[in-house]
Amino acid sequence: MFRAIPLLFLPLAIYNLLMLAGGVNALLAKELFSLGLMSGATWSFSVHDAFVVSGVLLLYFEIFKSTGTGMASVLDHTLSMLVFIVFLVEFLVVAGCGTSTFFALALMSLLDVIAGFTVSIVAARRDFAIGSQVDGAL
Repeated sequence: MFRAIPLLFLPLAIYNLLMLAGGVNALLAKELFSLGLMSGATWSFSVHDAFVVSGVLLLYFEIFKSTGTGMASVLDHTLSMLVFIVFLVEFLVVAGCGTSTFFALALMSLLDVIAGFTVSIVAARRDFAIGSQVDGAL
């Protein structure tokens, strides 16, 4: 059952909670840590960067989950589409969601939907082709 829950719902929910708490733009710019590099440059890691990095990692696992062809996979794709629709509507309508961070997460959600359907179709086609060859051999 948990396999059917889209992972990109997590950053959406966290972003919305932070937005409701107020001051999401100031919070996104907040530096979490910085490191001095050997080149002399200082690398800063902000809350915005944490959202984007976590979104990319979750997108990887979402694409990995889409290789299945069962009912859980169909439910996952449907819920992923709903998550993308929420991202899109909030980006267009809610002022606090009009940030580059939210846009990047919405784009990842769109890629999750497209890649999920594409990978599932290819996996189903492969399973169907293998099943046809086995039936023809008998």
